Amino acid sequence: MRLPEPRGPLGDALARDLTTRSDLSVATRECAERLDAGPAGALADDDLQLSLAVCYELHYRGFDGVPEDWEWNPELLRLRAGLERAHLTALRDLVGEVAVTGDPIDQQLTALIAADDGPSLSAYMAKQGTLEQWREYLVLRSVYHLKEADPHTFAVPRLSGRAKAAMVEIQADEYGGGSAERMHSELFAGLMRDLGLDAGYGALWDDAPAVAFASVNTMSLFGLHRRWRGAALGHLATVEMTSSEPSRRYSAGLRRLGFGERTTVFYDEHVEADAVHEQIASVDMCGSLVADEPELVPDVLFGAASSLAMDGLAAHRLLGAWAAGASGLRRRPALAA
Repeated sequence: MRLPEPRGPLGDALARDLTTRSDLSVATRECAERLDAGPAGALADDDLQLSLAVCYELHYRGFDGVPEDWEWNPELLRLRAGLERAHLTALRDLVGEVAVTGDPIDQQLTALIAADDGPSLSAYMAKQGTLEQWREYLVLRSVYHLKEADPHTFAVPRLSGRAKAAMVEIQADEYGGGSAERMHSELFAGLMRDLGLDAGYGALWDDAPAVAFASVNTMSLFGLHRRWRGAALGHLATVEMTSSEPSRRYSAGLRRLGFGERTTVFYDEHVEADAVHEQIASVDMCGSLVADEPELVPDVLFGAASSLAMDGLAAHRLLGAWAAGASGLRRRPALAA
């Protein structure tokens, strides 16, 4: 994967360092300190979010021309920690205080989801989404779906017992049950190709807005920090608990535009799989975790609320732009040959 085009002073300085140096320059550290000093709006800051995504991507597949030693470079990790602080501050401000009750965690998760009043992007796409809007939606979601299970999977070795077994059961389905062509990331890539988009890993990063990276950065942050293992599980549980019905609507929207089962299989798969995963995620995975570590209940709920909030930001970004007759992306992608 090539390095994406920088979106500001930090991204520009960071790209130069990663490709030409073995340590961080003073200029890069100063750019990061200025961003770290102003967390307001961090979730919508293109420079901050893309730079944080670049730092995290070194733990995934890396970049062409960037030495692999950068993954654990102490100065880069220190820079990343500053970006994470700004991201977390903005995320906490967005989510607000999450109430904790004495109810079982699965019931608390259900209540949190029921109270969410964010706009329904899936309802819009089912009934009104045009082909061009579908392409924009897929570009935004490709930042996540082309690596779909990976951010959450980082949390697996941080667990034990039933919580770990339940998470592995969910993730095994995400990876196609051992069948490469059935991996959800590959099914999404097929959907992108059917709609004329480049499905290469990271190929559309330059077109995606900051909110696309903020969503995945939230997952990566939770998954890569043992301290946030509860939030990682709460986030995953919410994804599973809120996916089945929207996936049904997304599938209906594609069929409305004339696409068949070959194209809708990504969403059809989630309609079935996530209906099963819902109980595994909320009861077996999260329930087992907090039975062993009850102090993690607030973190589980924070992760769940973060998932809902980030979905809401993405929906507001796209629906707001479309209502104004504009694109929800940074730029419209070129269609694949």
